[in-house]
Amino acid sequence: IAHGFYMAVHEIAQAQWGAVLGDNPSRDTGADRPVDSVNWSRCQDFLSALRKKFPGQAFRLPTEAEWEYACRAGSHSRYHFGDAEARLANYGWSLESAGVRSQPVARLRPNDWGLHDMSGNVWEWVADWYGENYYSRSPAFNPVGPASGEYRVLRGGSWNFSDSYCRVSIRFAVNPDFRDNLLGFRCLTD
Repeated sequence: IAHGFYMAVHEIAQAQWGAVLGDNPSRDTGADRPVDSVNWSRCQDFLSALRKKFPGQAFRLPTEAEWEYACRAGSHSRYHFGDAEARLANYGWSLESAGVRSQPVARLRPNDWGLHDMSGNVWEWVADWYGENYYSRSPAFNPVGPASGEYRVLRGGSWNFSDSYCRVSIRFAVNPDFRDNLLGFRCLTD
């Protein structure tokens, strides 16, 4: 990534969503829990409304590459904190640690750049269309994913997936209209 940006410290919480859009689409409710059950278009609605509230700020979803860069925080290991899967419970909510729903944001340790919940809690929508082999032929700097596609990318794992799905490199492709209480997002600004 050859440019600077500011990533949200945690996933967008339900209180933040409500303050911007005045509703709460989440199935697992709680003001400090990540907003869930939002499809890719609803994330765009939130970001558009946020830009209107704060003119001049270019709030958007991160690209997949920006998300991974921020999650890694300079590391090159399986998880941003190293390779030991057993340590995930200190940093992220997964099937092994969360119980049966998402957990309040920013309750566990952050990565080395101060970002919470990059592993687990809810899968995070990113801006990119999914391309299975995109990164084998992508630009070396600032890749932005394919120009079009059928699926959008999710990153980070969730409370309903095992620890191994919370690795930094894991990516999922889903229909952009898909909604579930496993899905949320975070935003950034340049």
